[in-house]
Amino acid sequence: MEVTQVLLNAQSVDSTVRKHAEETLKQFQEQNLPGFLLSLSGELSSEEKPVDSRKLAGLILKNALDAKEQHRKYELVQRWLSLDVAVKTQIKTCLLQTLSSPAPDARSTASQVIAKVAGIELPQKQWPELIGSLLSNQQLPAHIKQATLETLGYLCEEVSPDVMEQDQVNKILTAVIQGMNAEEKNNDVRLAATRALYNALGFAQANFTNDMERDFIMRVVCQATLSPEVKIRQAAFECLVSISSTYYEKLAPYIQDIFSITAKAVREDEEPVALQAIEFWSSICDEEIDILEDYGGDFTADSDVPCYNFIKQALPALVPMLLETLLKQEEDQDQDEVAWNLAMAGGTCLGLVARTVGDDIVPLVMPFIEENITKPDWRQREAATYAFGSILEGPSPDKLTPIVNGALNFMLTALTKDANSHVKDTTAWTLGRIFEFLHGSTVEMPIITPANCQQIITVLLQSMKDAPNVAEKACGALYFLAQGYGDVAASSPLTPFFQEMVQSLLTVTHREDAGESRLRTAAYEALNEVVRCSTDETVPMVLQLVPVIMMELHQTLEAQKLSSDEREKQSELQGLLCGCLQVIIQKLGSSEPTKYAFSQYADQIMSLFLRVFACRSATVHEEAMLSIGALAYATGPDFAKYMPEFYKYLEMGLQNFEEYQVCAVTVGVVGDLCRALEDKILPYCDGIMTQLLKDLSSNQLHRSVKPPIFSCFGDIALAIGENFEKYLMYAMPMLQSAAELSARATGADDEILDYTNLLRNGILEAYSGIFQGFKNSPKTQLLIPYAPHILQFLDSIYMEKDMDDVVMKTAIGVLGDLADTLGSNAGSLIQQSVSSKDFLIECLSSDDHLIKESAEWAQMAISRAISV
Repeated sequence: MEVTQVLLNAQSVDSTVRKHAEETLKQFQEQNLPGFLLSLSGELSSEEKPVDSRKLAGLILKNALDAKEQHRKYELVQRWLSLDVAVKTQIKTCLLQTLSSPAPDARSTASQVIAKVAGIELPQKQWPELIGSLLSNQQLPAHIKQATLETLGYLCEEVSPDVMEQDQVNKILTAVIQGMNAEEKNNDVRLAATRALYNALGFAQANFTNDMERDFIMRVVCQATLSPEVKIRQAAFECLVSISSTYYEKLAPYIQDIFSITAKAVREDEEPVALQAIEFWSSICDEEIDILEDYGGDFTADSDVPCYNFIKQALPALVPMLLETLLKQEEDQDQDEVAWNLAMAGGTCLGLVARTVGDDIVPLVMPFIEENITKPDWRQREAATYAFGSILEGPSPDKLTPIVNGALNFMLTALTKDANSHVKDTTAWTLGRIFEFLHGSTVEMPIITPANCQQIITVLLQSMKDAPNVAEKACGALYFLAQGYGDVAASSPLTPFFQEMVQSLLTVTHREDAGESRLRTAAYEALNEVVRCSTDETVPMVLQLVPVIMMELHQTLEAQKLSSDEREKQSELQGLLCGCLQVIIQKLGSSEPTKYAFSQYADQIMSLFLRVFACRSATVHEEAMLSIGALAYATGPDFAKYMPEFYKYLEMGLQNFEEYQVCAVTVGVVGDLCRALEDKILPYCDGIMTQLLKDLSSNQLHRSVKPPIFSCFGDIALAIGENFEKYLMYAMPMLQSAAELSARATGADDEILDYTNLLRNGILEAYSGIFQGFKNSPKTQLLIPYAPHILQFLDSIYMEKDMDDVVMKTAIGVLGDLADTLGSNAGSLIQQSVSSKDFLIECLSSDDHLIKESAEWAQMAISRAISV
């Protein structure tokens, strides 16, 4: 088959030609995979062929080795490994040969494919000669050297450090550092080497513990930040940023020099380089914030890394440097949602510095604010406001409140009267930060008083009529203002303004330009918060809001013949409206009188939700699904009448592997339905359980959905009691094998440990629901065979000593449930269990009152079971 023409056709502008070519390639791949891959690698390595067909050949080859979805990736890896060795060798020879091609695109594509093959083969101890043969290219012409370094870079990205011997790592680092050296006259080589180092840093653990080697690497990186070529300078600073997080504890000897280099770059270099120089300090802040959060201020033997207080030491020089950057704004940055420039990076870093050092930053920033806040040049006023907003998180309220009280009036005036839109935008943002960090029930000195409350609301509501970017920030400020009163049950100073706030926010959602700057979303978020934090006095007004939002949702359903762009907007608006109804339903469903008043709307709301679901053929609307959960909670057993129509959408949500968030939300709704309907859910349980068991055994579903599915077993068992009997033979083995997996968090980095604890908690919640569901039933003896395994699971997670408080509470609860439901049948088993006594004692003396309560209950249940 003449593959060149097909590859060129696959890039044709004519869609018929293109589709035909794609179909041909697909057939070739399905009918003869080895031949297909060989012809692609031949195409890529052949100098006679056009660059476009070579590039696409390489790309298709790369996609035949790797995929984003885990299960697909696994299939492709297995497929490659099972190919005939001669075929693979021939492909690899073609790939290595392409690295010396005069065509840069072909070389670069080959680099990526080699790395993908290495990612599959090196962990299997195959292709041992690869690194040696790459390193032998170092004496060849510059373009081959460049391609080789690029390949080494990609290789380090694909392969995990434990796959390579230290000896190989040393050789790679030597080649990379050599290519970065100032003696290297070819900029392409030097750039490829610097980018390769960025990926290889994770491999250099051993080298960074050796002072001489570390000094050498640091010297070469710092020299590269001074290269005449901007891309090399940028790549070198990217290496420094990576070093700052990977090797924080090794930085002390270099920090002074790095400060000089970064300060020079921030003040004088081009923006891409200056941004990375600021990023270095942001990264150091992140490290120090983490260390200080983990260990507080005191370093005991158990803190892995001490805090070197680099930021505190650099403060006197670092803060002025960052304040200077705030004056380098761009004219249109507020309109562009993805804008990122020197001023924004500087402000972000200033905010991180404030969180790192707390009160110490305030005296360094205040003079800048006072000097610039009233200047005629908008840049100075905006920079001063931005500086103020940036330091509100970190320093203590005692330090900030007096300053904020002095500034509040000025800021409210600026928000309405300043002539410049940038200044207003930043002022509204800063007010939002004041309300977020310095207002609420935990703050001792209130910033918002009966005297200024009305003025604040008037100004914010007026700003909502301003340009979309300013209005969006004003909505955000109102959101935090309302949130601060969220736990004041009795009366809130916002109550008299409720009607006015709601009306203004609804008006914003109807603005012609509400699609810009996330304005409509921000308005609904603020509206939801105002409703959520409202008091009993305003309930009648919340009730009046129901038909208004229903009408809006109804209108989105009437729209006919939409383009795909309009359909996306419609779906987004439906999401916002469903979210709003969800908050209203939760508010009204939380007390009996309002629940009754709300019930008149339930039928109409449900039929709207069903119509929202019907708008889509393949997927379920996530926000509508969440609202259903709230509605089920509010209507209780009455929700049963909606089940016949709603059930198919519930099933659709549970089948949605691709959008796993939707699947997770739907699993949560099954729990809500169980609590609302209790045994009325029984007719639907076969279908639900079948789908949940399918979800659990699928390797396509994202792992985060699995813990909630286990909890859901517990919800179902609680709802249908002994009727759960027919599912035991399916659910229990699933729970057992998951329990064995989750007893030990292997290779426990924080992420794996967090997931393991979520999984344990889901499994324990399932056991708890099943035991409670069977309590007092003649069928409890069905559970006896499972008890030893459950006790063994509790033993093993107790022995591991790495469960969090949530798991601890659920685990001790399960011990109680076991004793409570099985009585004397459990007594002797619990007495024989290795650790339940120690576990109980530990929980009884816990500081966490929930754990303690759970343990006291379990203790009673166990002593009853033992005394029988």
